Amino acid sequence: MTTDTLNPATAITGWKSILATDLDGTFLGGSEADRRELYDYIEANRRHFGLIFVTGRDPKFIGELCDGGVPWPLYVVGDVGTTIARVADGRIEMIEELEREIAENWDDRGAFFRELLADAPGLEPQATPFRYRQSFHYDPQAFDDTWVPKIEEHGVDVLISDNKYLDVLPKGVSKGPSLLRLIDHLGLDAERVLVAGDTLNDLSMFQTGLKGAVVGGAEPALTAHTDKLPNALACRRIGAGGITEALERFGLTNLEN
Repeated sequence: MTTDTLNPATAITGWKSILATDLDGTFLGGSEADRRELYDYIEANRRHFGLIFVTGRDPKFIGELCDGGVPWPLYVVGDVGTTIARVADGRIEMIEELEREIAENWDDRGAFFRELLADAPGLEPQATPFRYRQSFHYDPQAFDDTWVPKIEEHGVDVLISDNKYLDVLPKGVSKGPSLLRLIDHLGLDAERVLVAGDTLNDLSMFQTGLKGAVVGGAEPALTAHTDKLPNALACRRIGAGGITEALERFGLTNLEN
């Protein structure tokens, strides 16, 4: 099913369960059979099952991914929480009222942080053009941790995940807070939402208190940080299989009520 068959403005009224999921290693992870089982379930239940991508990926990547056969979401929290958008007719459209504060907080400082960190060991700017963040490939063996407070003194947050990535983000902005902002904006029932992730940049989603799937094969640091969170299920199955496991465990596959 493509997005032109569903109107984001009206589709959410029928949602009885909502999956808000990371992509790499999570929605895109696991065996081909597990992915197909989950994707087929979503497509078969579009009228009552909502799909939101909550990812570090940018809108261009998401569009190409879904044009290639992955189920389209109706909403996107992208760029590690700095993009909040709706999807209609195969287009990802930013929700200006939800992004305004993020944009003001960032204040177009991508070039500033690239210059600031040009000589920082173990960091290489990612080639993707970002709107309200600056992201780097990260080498933990070469990076000097004393750089972190030097970055944060400029009123931003530093997020290191999967021992491979370092993100400079507007203060207080990440996946979890932006997802809550979207949930509130849409008037969704938070009890019907399942979040899913596998790396440390997903931690803020689990810290919201929403039901959560820490999928099998997750980054050990994420597992350690979520171990004591009551609504975070440590799934046995990897990637998409873990999402299905959690949907069933939390009773979110029952779309009759």
